[in-house]
Amino acid sequence: GYTCLVDLSNRDDQNQEQNWVRGKAFDNAAPMGPVLASPEHVPEDATIELRQNGEVRQHSTLDHMIFSVPELIEEITTYLTLEPGDVIATGTPEGVGPLSDGDEITVEIEGVGQLRHTVSVPE
Repeated sequence: GYTCLVDLSNRDDQNQEQNWVRGKAFDNAAPMGPVLASPEHVPEDATIELRQNGEVRQHSTLDHMIFSVPELIEEITTYLTLEPGDVIATGTPEGVGPLSDGDEITVEIEGVGQLRHTVSVPE
């Protein structure tokens, strides 16, 4: 199935410590949900949009992804067994930018729904 996921990064930690994992490993780093949609409800060219405080920052469609979902699954399963509940994050559309404490992020995927998340900068 499909759901919304925001893959956040703490660039300060990433840059300061030169550690990619540290920049991804913090509380609330990957909000996900709130629903799981069946693939038949998600068009192949479904719109993906991310808004920051109501302003569109990213807008694309699934058919503009570098790798399709079937291609991702085929590649991943050549070296990893997928189990029920596993999550594959597909990447992000063009338009990545900085966020601030308290920003409201809304991700919407056609056929899936919306995920709203308020940014909380780790201390």
